[in-house]
Amino acid sequence: GRLYGEFDDGERFAFFSKAVVDLLPSLDWMPDILHCNDWQTALVPIYLKDAATRWWEIRHIRTVFTIHNIEYQGRYGSDSVDQLFGLDRGWYDDGTLRMDGDVNLMKGAMLMADAVTTVSPTYAAQLHDPAYAEGLESVVDAIGWKMHGVVNGIDTVTYDPASDPALPAHYTAADPAGKAVCKASLQAALGLAQEPDTPLIAMVTRLVGHKGLDLVQQAMDGIMATGCQFVVLGTWKAGQYPGRVSAQILYAEDLSRRIYAAADLFLMPSRSEPCGLSQMIAMRYGAVPIVRSTGGLADTVRSCQVGQEDGTGYLFGDYDAGAMLSVIGQATGLYRGDRTGFDTVRYRGMTADFSWGRSAAAYRHIYENL
Repeated sequence: GRLYGEFDDGERFAFFSKAVVDLLPSLDWMPDILHCNDWQTALVPIYLKDAATRWWEIRHIRTVFTIHNIEYQGRYGSDSVDQLFGLDRGWYDDGTLRMDGDVNLMKGAMLMADAVTTVSPTYAAQLHDPAYAEGLESVVDAIGWKMHGVVNGIDTVTYDPASDPALPAHYTAADPAGKAVCKASLQAALGLAQEPDTPLIAMVTRLVGHKGLDLVQQAMDGIMATGCQFVVLGTWKAGQYPGRVSAQILYAEDLSRRIYAAADLFLMPSRSEPCGLSQMIAMRYGAVPIVRSTGGLADTVRSCQVGQEDGTGYLFGDYDAGAMLSVIGQATGLYRGDRTGFDTVRYRGMTADFSWGRSAAAYRHIYENL
């Protein structure tokens, strides 16, 4: 029913990973690099090295393994090594796949891949810290010499307010008038008061713990005390603030784009965030981000709080509702008190380069070194 999250994930992704290696003789070319992502393809570097002991034509192939979120590691019982994955028990007994008495596919790929990447430089550094590494900090320390942090990009053609078909009006950084139309349209659709000059704060997020939703719950009254409107995918106190809060318990792609386009400010107070795409999409649509300085958020949002000429948003460091409220107050204060200054920050975000071009160049450099 789903790509992953089913009871037979281990079996399905083992077959898939085996098929990647078994496919090679059917190609009319032989790859130089196999680039694998997350635990679902973590067996590929292992199957490749296992097959290379008998198949000299593949011995030149190098592997890159990208960790998108180290929390999801692909852990299975120790008997799965031979009974399910079809590997010699030595892969477990020598510690390559063994972690805390289980098979850990992510650990195996981290050790066996020729290069390991993750999705932002800050997250790569944070993975040496037990608070972020989910038990794999010793493995991260062991492979630090071959680990790289490369920020993800976004699809700047699909996510383009100048042409996005989901929006009621189009606009650009140079001509942002259509954004006001998008804001009015969303206010009407979600039952918010029709107040064009009230700052609209938005969150578009999965409802999981590390996204900072507990801070929002703690600070909700304080957020609303700034006089803003708030749109969030959740259930927090919407009934207490008629016309000012809309909580949408669903995910709809078109609605998310309308929210990005309508929002003045975009809140992302994550406890951890390997890369994050929402803050980049928000800036592309002219919503100034308010983020916690962690992972990819720290690498993609430049602070405007001390007057930097390249600032694109607001950052706070401590995982604390008070710290978050302080920067929300700064952001809404700029919106109300210095609209020209706010528009300048917005313009910088809309014109920043979040395309895959710069990320691709970094990966090409890794490939060429291998």
